[in-house]
Amino acid sequence: MPFYHTLGQIPPKRHTQFEKTAPSGSSSGFYYEQLFGTIGFEGMSSLLYHVHRPTMVREMLDSVDVTPKVAVGKNMLSRKLIGFKIEPANDFLDSRVPLLINNDLIFGLAAPRQSMTDYFYKNADSDEMLFVHRGSGKLRTLFGSIPFQYGDYLVIPRGTIYQIEFDTADLEQHQPRLLYVESHSPIYTPKRYRNQFGQLLEHSPFCERDIVRPANLETHDETGDFLIKIKKQGSLHSLVYASHPFDVVGWDGYNFPYSFSMLNFEPITGRVHQPPPVHQTFQTDSFVVCSFVPRLYDYHPKAIPAPYNHSNIDSDEVIYYVDGDFMSRNDIAPGHITLHPGGIPHGPAPGAMERSIGKKETQEYAVMVDTFRPLMLTEQAMKLDDGTYYKSWLDL
Repeated sequence: MPFYHTLGQIPPKRHTQFEKTAPSGSSSGFYYEQLFGTIGFEGMSSLLYHVHRPTMVREMLDSVDVTPKVAVGKNMLSRKLIGFKIEPANDFLDSRVPLLINNDLIFGLAAPRQSMTDYFYKNADSDEMLFVHRGSGKLRTLFGSIPFQYGDYLVIPRGTIYQIEFDTADLEQHQPRLLYVESHSPIYTPKRYRNQFGQLLEHSPFCERDIVRPANLETHDETGDFLIKIKKQGSLHSLVYASHPFDVVGWDGYNFPYSFSMLNFEPITGRVHQPPPVHQTFQTDSFVVCSFVPRLYDYHPKAIPAPYNHSNIDSDEVIYYVDGDFMSRNDIAPGHITLHPGGIPHGPAPGAMERSIGKKETQEYAVMVDTFRPLMLTEQAMKLDDGTYYKSWLDL
């Protein structure tokens, strides 16, 4: 994130001695500094200060290949996936089901039954974006914790060690549902909404006040056996560390997890229908993420609120439907996913354009991911495919 944050204790100057102080007031050694950054030494970075060395690996256990299995590598059909058909799983990582992939990202859904308590997780390959469709709880990280609830995006930079803790009441009464995207390039706010210094501009649909930063820094001065599962190159490696990974006494910098609620996205509207980029929320080098939220419709006297037919020439379009009235489609429900591949025009379903005329607003919520390279469907995705969506534009 292109803004500065700090939490806990840090020395007055970086890369200098930071002494631990015993209760008697005497020195009892040093804290251990760690640079946490990406893109070599040129990208966003933070400096963390640990009670113990963050490098103490005690044991390497098993490695499991978690590479998604592709069923359709060259897709030219528009498809609808029934997302809520995925079976819940107890373990958080086991519950993650990859559905759409390319060399830039993994797009999937998760329905975990339990919090992550027996181990810690680190994705060493990708930044992660988790969207909370159902459930609430707390993202616990070495940077501090971030509460989450319905409608929140959690953006977790690669290399962040974390645990997901769901509220007990939610686990008992509701089935948590998450959308996740693993990105091989960093996830940023849209460049056109930032000035040369990184500040979000006045015309941005959200600002820094809407960003929730880590708080309540946990500092565990513990040694022992701590299991960390690390994803790297399509495999999940289990390593035992000799100290608790949440032993940071303080940190500062620009590279850290944060959350942003879809409910705080302020829609941009106009006299005539606005194109999808006005809904953009995040960007990477290889895809963008957009948020569709309740908004007033276009106010030209001859406006057609439904989107116009358009050709996806340069991208594949994926929409995850969250809640509300999805005015441009027929037979769509929460948890459905539509895939509109590049090379095929698409637009409103038959009757949707006519129904939209004269309407003043929409109450829909949806997340859209547009990729710049074609997507492949996994074996799990094909089990969710309704098989007929590509015919839904036939005017019968």
